[in-house]
Amino acid sequence: MSQTLSASTLLAVPLAPLAGSLIAGIFGTAFGGNRIGRTASHSVTILGVLISFILSALTLQSVLNGARFDATIYEWMTVGSLKMEIGFLIDSLTATMMCVVSFVSLMVHIYTIGYMADDEGYNRFFSYISLFTFSMLMLVMSNNFLQLFFGWEAVGLVSYLLIGFWFKRPTAIFANLKAFMINRVGDFGFIVGIGLVAAYAGTLNYGETFAKAGELGTMGFPGTDWLLVTVICICLFIGAMGKSAQFPLHVWLPDSMEGPTPISALIHAATMVTAGIFMVARMSPLFELSDAALNFVLVIGAITALFMGFLGIVQNDIKRVIAYSTLSQLGYMTAALGASAYSAAIFHLMTHAFYKALLFLGAGSVIIALHHNQDMRWMGGLRKYMPWTWITFLLGTLALIGTPFFAGFYSKEAIILAVQSSNLPGSGFAYLAVLIGVFVTSVYSFRLYFMVFHGPERYDQNPDAHHDDHGHGHDHHAKPKESPWVVWLPLVLLAIPSVVIGAMTLMPMLFGGFFDDAIKVDGAKHPAMAALAQAIHGWQAMGLHGFVALPTYLALAGFLLCWYLYIINPAAPAAIKRMFAPIHKLLDSKYYMDWLWINVIARGLRGLGVGLWKGGDRAVIDGAMVNGSWRLVGWASGVMRWLQSGYLYHYALAMILGIFVLMTYFVWLNK
Repeated sequence: MSQTLSASTLLAVPLAPLAGSLIAGIFGTAFGGNRIGRTASHSVTILGVLISFILSALTLQSVLNGARFDATIYEWMTVGSLKMEIGFLIDSLTATMMCVVSFVSLMVHIYTIGYMADDEGYNRFFSYISLFTFSMLMLVMSNNFLQLFFGWEAVGLVSYLLIGFWFKRPTAIFANLKAFMINRVGDFGFIVGIGLVAAYAGTLNYGETFAKAGELGTMGFPGTDWLLVTVICICLFIGAMGKSAQFPLHVWLPDSMEGPTPISALIHAATMVTAGIFMVARMSPLFELSDAALNFVLVIGAITALFMGFLGIVQNDIKRVIAYSTLSQLGYMTAALGASAYSAAIFHLMTHAFYKALLFLGAGSVIIALHHNQDMRWMGGLRKYMPWTWITFLLGTLALIGTPFFAGFYSKEAIILAVQSSNLPGSGFAYLAVLIGVFVTSVYSFRLYFMVFHGPERYDQNPDAHHDDHGHGHDHHAKPKESPWVVWLPLVLLAIPSVVIGAMTLMPMLFGGFFDDAIKVDGAKHPAMAALAQAIHGWQAMGLHGFVALPTYLALAGFLLCWYLYIINPAAPAAIKRMFAPIHKLLDSKYYMDWLWINVIARGLRGLGVGLWKGGDRAVIDGAMVNGSWRLVGWASGVMRWLQSGYLYHYALAMILGIFVLMTYFVWLNK
């Protein structure tokens, strides 16, 4: 690729997955007459995503050589001076996201061939995941708020379809509705933030908005003492809280495990949940103008990182443990954003995408081997039956807990150092939270690892083993066996970057000026990145220092604790559960946040809606304004009709009564 990026080539990046999605979704389903079979459906969608990945990699190479692109592709409409258009902004941040999204999506597509082999909705599923890839690429490639919002809503819509893919399950229907509604709460704040940008900046284009950032930073929000830019940033971040599942808008993500495992990897690794992280990093020129907004982001991220990790410790569903791990790691990324270490947040987003996709797909491989059992209490001893799944899952776990020289170590350590160096009011709490979170991450990670791959074999003791949600008719008492190559090959391909990508990209992404034109940081006010530059002197030195750093000892403590509890003394966890029953109940109830959303917030909003309908719509609008107006006219016309009867004696009586009233009034007035 040349130094100049081609608009037609860039268009092919999102349109190739879209074309594959349309072909599989129309001609591979009953909607289009089932004209193509399974092989053609997965081939055309994989080809589309493969083209997207190759073009994304070539784009990244051109960006590394200095190429940039920021132009309108299509102008939809102009309203006054406000232009609504489709355009691409290709810089280092966008190119990184394009590669991560397309590569993880490609691995998920290949993996799906094996995982969904017996599912009736095979072609429909491939259409959905390819459409999801298109939506995410449109989001990250946008150069304006309108296209950003289109991609934002599109990934939300397709995630609704994917989470509820098995739509005959009541739990899946509840989960996808929950995800859709919670995201609408966040999206309300998001669209308010975009509306404020359009109203006060007079544009939806990123570049034009950022050019006016200084002016926006001096304006007050009408009727308050708040800066306008603070309100804009907080509203935009509320959107990110919904999409990236930050406390308290996190409750949809664990339930989204009701969808097939491939979409758990696709949604929770590199796409939907990272959209909020990407958006805040993209909006760094605005966020840097408001310490209040940054502090809000920092504290929310720290709360999510720590308290969502606690919930992972008590889960028994293998996919839900990894889901709460995703929540916690998203909290780390958000805390880095609040500390103005945007580069560190994107660095962690990138490394996390590989090992978290690996863990989800590894969990799916285990689920296949155990005939769609997801309860870790009925697993154990799988290491000798599933060598490829075991070793790749172990590598993903080591990356997740931050083992020195693994990818997750470099990005997580950078975030901890950045939060420690922040001078915002909430930085003390945030640093404590992300530090304790290292120990918590190690505990839930190795609890899962030991329960699944080590210890006694329990897969033949599951009392619910005769239940098969997919009707595949497997022999549930047969010994587990390794998944087919289309399942374990993506695990190997994801395990490689899970180990090496951190060391390879540490210095360029954090200190090589890679993000200089995409991310803006006020170093004088927010010194986190400067502190990182002083503390980090290359991947080798950082890796070696990790062996004597506090986070590594915390991770080691978590490993040793789980080794004792689940290998040496397996009876201890039950005793600890009884000893701390109230705390366990609190965690098992997810801090009662689900109950609060369903029974208080949802019912309260429903009651408000019913009240507005009955009191506002029926009583005021229909009753008073519509029906009341014609009744008033009818009554008034009836009175007038009686007064204007046409009879002479009526008029004479009215004159006499009028004279009597006037005389009485003047006599009373002159007393």
